[in-house]
Amino acid sequence: MGIDRRAIPAAAKEGWFQLPDGHKVRRIDWPGGVPTARGSILFMPGRGDNYEKYLESLEQWHRAGWRVTAADWRGQAASGRLGSDAVTGHIDDFSTWIDDLAAVWSAWKIETPGPHVLAGHSMGGHLVLRAVAEKRVDPDAVALSAPMLGFVGNLPVGLTHAVARLMTRLGDPRRPAWKWSEKPGEVPAGRLKLLTHDDARYQDELWWRQARPELVMGPGSWGWVERAYASMRGLFAAGKLEAVQVPVLLLSTANDKLVSHKAVVNAASRLPHGELVAFGKEAHHEILREIDEVRDRAMGAIAEFLDRTAPAEV
Repeated sequence: MGIDRRAIPAAAKEGWFQLPDGHKVRRIDWPGGVPTARGSILFMPGRGDNYEKYLESLEQWHRAGWRVTAADWRGQAASGRLGSDAVTGHIDDFSTWIDDLAAVWSAWKIETPGPHVLAGHSMGGHLVLRAVAEKRVDPDAVALSAPMLGFVGNLPVGLTHAVARLMTRLGDPRRPAWKWSEKPGEVPAGRLKLLTHDDARYQDELWWRQARPELVMGPGSWGWVERAYASMRGLFAAGKLEAVQVPVLLLSTANDKLVSHKAVVNAASRLPHGELVAFGKEAHHEILREIDEVRDRAMGAIAEFLDRTAPAEV
């Protein structure tokens, strides 16, 4: 039976996590119908993302026997906004999201069967890896899709970070850092070529944005950009990745025009139990939403990795 990417699967249930400070973030769960589940996966999406974009992968994991959950980040998708308008993505500091993830993980782990897997895409991948490195979460294995470990560009990171820091001081740090389109919330021309070669899967995202307008998000704020640089640079501090003992699978593409493939390769080499699956021109940034040939390879790599590193509990 095929997977309808434009419908919430019948087995899934949407609800909310209440964070310690009272803020609520949206969640979706596939509770599972058997007591002997394969294990549990918690998936965290990227900047400006929503879990609707990943229903295909989430449902596929569920059909493979996993108990699956995905959630919004605070201030994204249907979990509110922290900027000065309805579409700009802002955060005071990435440590806020790390605290949120730790709280979600703690509650989720108690209510789900092991082994417990933490997965993330792009910014979600960065935050997952940082939370693991800072020992705020304790998954049995980690799977990351195009993790945001650096931005694409040729200028020194110290320089670009300094520019972002200056921009936060020259105006409201909540203002957008780049232009989105003439109409707020309307996606810019050429965005498809940054994300995926699969037009049908890209159109799914646009369909969900129309069906659920609260999902619409545009550029990040200058505050987000500056704090992203700070968080990424901190993750590469001497000895930090080397201390991670959790098995980590990193999917990345040299054709990525948003996040640095070189940084992902560097991280994989420094992680004691890091494994890299690298793609080339056949894949854009959203590897899990690519054409079938690419996506099947990615999902197969994740399944094989989890069978080795997080086998089903007997």
